[in-house]
Amino acid sequence: MTTRSTGKRIALATAVAVVAAGTFAAGAGVAGADSRGKAHKPARTATKAQVLGLFDNWNAALRTGDPQKVADLYAKDAVLLPTVSNNVRTDRAEIVDYFEHFLRNKPVGTKIESVVNVLDRDTVIDTGVYEFALTDPATGEKNTVKARYTYAYEKQPDGRWLIVNHHSSKMPES
Repeated sequence: MTTRSTGKRIALATAVAVVAAGTFAAGAGVAGADSRGKAHKPARTATKAQVLGLFDNWNAALRTGDPQKVADLYAKDAVLLPTVSNNVRTDRAEIVDYFEHFLRNKPVGTKIESVVNVLDRDTVIDTGVYEFALTDPATGEKNTVKARYTYAYEKQPDGRWLIVNHHSSKMPES
């Protein structure tokens, strides 16, 4: 191969690379624009403090004593594996049913340990240990249940964060 043909190939390869880079940049610009051609800001991901605040909202809903208000914090296709029930809850009616019974004990939750993982701008997981102060409705006797938990949240199109998966289990060791 001659030096002249090698030079042409290098020039051609360079030209193809420049065109490809320009095409990619143009595509990225279009992908990041709305229908009017205006660029829109990428959505912010949730902060750890915001994710921890989601539990505070859930705990406040518990204190209302209204199982419907608690169930409003769950997505319509959420899964609840509750602390004090053997039944997996997979729809709103089942979730409401669980909280109708659980709320009779006037639960007040307190987080002991929390690990937050922000998976992407629309999905977060909060795992850890919490405890519930419970009051027996028949006797007034108070006790505390310590449990492990996992909440998986998804940001909805309207901006609300809803629980899509909630697992809670009593600690196996006393």
